[in-house]
Amino acid sequence: MSLEIKPTADGSPTILSKQFGVTYHSIHGAIQETKHVFIAAGYHHFSNVSALSILDIGLGTGLNAYMTFLENQRNGKQVTYTGIEAYPISIEQAALLNYPELLQDEQYTSVFHRIHNSDFEERVSFSEHFSFEKRLMKFEELEDRMTYNLIYFDAFAPTAQPELWEESLLKKMYDALLPDGVLVTYCAKGVVKRTLKSLGFSIEALPGPPGKREMTRAKK
Repeated sequence: MSLEIKPTADGSPTILSKQFGVTYHSIHGAIQETKHVFIAAGYHHFSNVSALSILDIGLGTGLNAYMTFLENQRNGKQVTYTGIEAYPISIEQAALLNYPELLQDEQYTSVFHRIHNSDFEERVSFSEHFSFEKRLMKFEELEDRMTYNLIYFDAFAPTAQPELWEESLLKKMYDALLPDGVLVTYCAKGVVKRTLKSLGFSIEALPGPPGKREMTRAKK
């Protein structure tokens, strides 16, 4: 897949997929988007639990996984993190992403690189509180049931890959969640929220990250 590193408004880089014509993160700020949508509205929604199982759809640049690890270093939950990616970026491309420097956590630069260097289908420990596994597969191939507390639904936008927002795929997300599990996404399209609701989710429209009026949190 043809990829190009692009700057975003908060100074952090993202990647442009020339195949799908979209960036992996908001052009208004890659780090800001992850912090707002996935950390604040997702990870911190479970502030009162000691263990958390997270599914990342999809792994992409590894920014969601890396920022979750950093946040967990401050909170000490027992996190089991699983990232799914059908089109992984190369180790060389990952090396051009300076997220550890920008987040001022360069002591954990090796963790960011391990996100991309580790083998697929092999669970590894980044710390005593954080285990990580990535799977090389399409989202449609997910068969997990009643496994996760939290899903970061970070698929390409419906305009780029509409099939990833259809009922059949979102039903797989519902089935993969434990009771009271939560799905968070930057997307706030009415048709997506209606589909989630029809599957049994309760929907919250939350303020969006920079550049977006709203985002969605869906609870099973």
